[in-house]
Amino acid sequence: MNTSMSTEKMGTESATTESTGAEAGATQQVGSVSGPDFIALQVRDVEAAAQFYESQLGLTRAPAAPPGAVVFTTSPIPFAVREPLPGVDLDSGDRPGNGVALWLRCDDAQALHNSLAEAGVEILRAPAPSPFGLTFAFADPDGYAVTLHDAG
Repeated sequence: MNTSMSTEKMGTESATTESTGAEAGATQQVGSVSGPDFIALQVRDVEAAAQFYESQLGLTRAPAAPPGAVVFTTSPIPFAVREPLPGVDLDSGDRPGNGVALWLRCDDAQALHNSLAEAGVEILRAPAPSPFGLTFAFADPDGYAVTLHDAG
């Protein structure tokens, strides 16, 4: 039996397929996914968004990034802001990323909430206890809803 594997990587998307090659027209099986590996927000102004995440949340830029993007040294998953892909209209809905929950862990959610509120950042949900520690949500400069929590 002949087994072939092919991996195709396009931007931040990847897919793995496996085919037994037993017969013409045989179905292909898709390999399993291990979990998130990279998160990027498409933004209107990459530099302004990067500056917000640096100055307001304390993120640090990675030394290298693809053109049109800023990658941060977050862990365990890299986080980035990038130019929109062709055909993406960030103004087409109520809020960019509507329906996606982006959670970031922080050291002290209450202190970060207070700092963001004092800076005039729109707070979408006030701090409240949860199974993930104290959580709150804010809108970033592009309108993405971001939730911060302080326990993992």
